[in-house]
Amino acid sequence: MLHLARQAGLPFPVFTLDTGLLFPETLALKGKLEEFFGFPIESLVPDLTVAEQADIHGPELWTRNPDLCCTVRKVMPLRDKLCDLDCWITGLRRQQSATRTSIGIIELYGFDEASGRDIVKLNPMANWTREAVWDYVRNHHIPYNPLHDRGYRSIGCQPCTRQSGSSESERAGRWIGFNKVECGIHTFLPKKLDFQI
Repeated sequence: MLHLARQAGLPFPVFTLDTGLLFPETLALKGKLEEFFGFPIESLVPDLTVAEQADIHGPELWTRNPDLCCTVRKVMPLRDKLCDLDCWITGLRRQQSATRTSIGIIELYGFDEASGRDIVKLNPMANWTREAVWDYVRNHHIPYNPLHDRGYRSIGCQPCTRQSGSSESERAGRWIGFNKVECGIHTFLPKKLDFQI
């Protein structure tokens, strides 16, 4: 969607989560995308460094309690950012996993029950297939993470991501050994309404 925004001359805030545990290739891609799109990309970082998290929760929390690790390193920084926004645009697609098959193009979430504040979540690529995404990336020469060329179909934090085969779900390479398929950034808010366009 950044590509279309750039073409239309519509700058808007763009952000990503930097957990402190990302692959070097992912970090390098951020700079390439900023140059390509001409947009700065804000990095949202957790309140705790990886070392501080280890002091509080013990080393390598992701090996023992990946839900808590994701909450500290992803969910809380995102929640802080969403406090300032009325709308959040994502790259979620229904084909990515069984847990995402029913996402709407437009969704309304309850953000703060006490104040009654809601937030709109747009998933403009919900109907896109993996093949359509890659066709778009190639046709428009958009930089992408080279880990995809090495068999990483879904890329998250380095300790919790492995290569996966084309016969597996796109997100099969995440959180191996745990009954976990989502980090929580797309599940921590209660959904109130969606439009299945």
